[in-house]
Amino acid sequence: MNRRRFLISSAAIVTGYRGAQAAPKVFHVGWLTAQRETSLTPFLEAFRAGLAEFGYRERENLEIDYRYGDDNLLRVAPLAIELVRKPVDVLVVQGAAVGLVYELKLSTPAVYVFSGDPVVAGFADSLAHPRGNMTGVTFMAAELNAKRLEILRDTIPSLQRVAVIANPEHPGSEIERTYSEETARRLGLTTEFFGTATESQLASALASMDSNPPQAISLFADGFAIQYRQRIIDFAMKHRAPVISGWEVFARSGALCSYGPKLSESYRRLAYYVDRVVKGTPPSELPIERPTKFETVVNLKTARALGLKVPDSILASADKLIE
Repeated sequence: MNRRRFLISSAAIVTGYRGAQAAPKVFHVGWLTAQRETSLTPFLEAFRAGLAEFGYRERENLEIDYRYGDDNLLRVAPLAIELVRKPVDVLVVQGAAVGLVYELKLSTPAVYVFSGDPVVAGFADSLAHPRGNMTGVTFMAAELNAKRLEILRDTIPSLQRVAVIANPEHPGSEIERTYSEETARRLGLTTEFFGTATESQLASALASMDSNPPQAISLFADGFAIQYRQRIIDFAMKHRAPVISGWEVFARSGALCSYGPKLSESYRRLAYYVDRVVKGTPPSELPIERPTKFETVVNLKTARALGLKVPDSILASADKLIE
């Protein structure tokens, strides 16, 4: 009996040991943004799908702690410190929060998705050489502004005057402006630039345009533009001036068209960076990536309301049509 008990006990110990060895390591990711949760829901789904492709699943071998600033940048630094103290293995930082986290010089590695130019913003010496303990994905593709003006010109044969509304504090906006102005000259168009970094500046810009409305508006995409997109689009519709911008959310809000990076793919790509970092690769060894997939979204309802016929060539190449 003693020998039997000994064998049973030994078998139980070995089985328990093997079970403990088989338990997966749980990685802890901190998700940080200055935005509200609802504004990022579809992109979070893309990020989680990307993680699943690398074998990470929440409540199994992955725990994500979510922190939202609810459009208050002052909350970002305290939330970042809170996540680091938990601790987390890596921070995933979105949008305007990136610059604030970079200034904190945290020891915890971070990957980011950023709409601006990381080199202009000071986060990198070049896309191949990130600074500090951070790297990630940028949405910036300034050269696409040329294509947007071409879409407007092809849709409005009589087009001569285009207003450009942009946040001059957004890193890379000057490069976008240069592409727009050079393309406008090539197409024989006149552009008028309106810098809008604050609500009061936007109000002044719209008041200025009210007395001499443009024929169309090119709206540079960033967090400020998203926040005030409906106000800008409603103003443009009142003056029968189509709006074009870079992200699908603008077309879905009433802009005539959007042409730019497929944001869901960029968020999905974040998973690659998370996987590499938690496996030990320093962020400084992971080059920052630019968009590789783009999409055209046309709002046919807006086109009809403005009496515009979108060329068949644009409709044929569009990824999505909003009826």
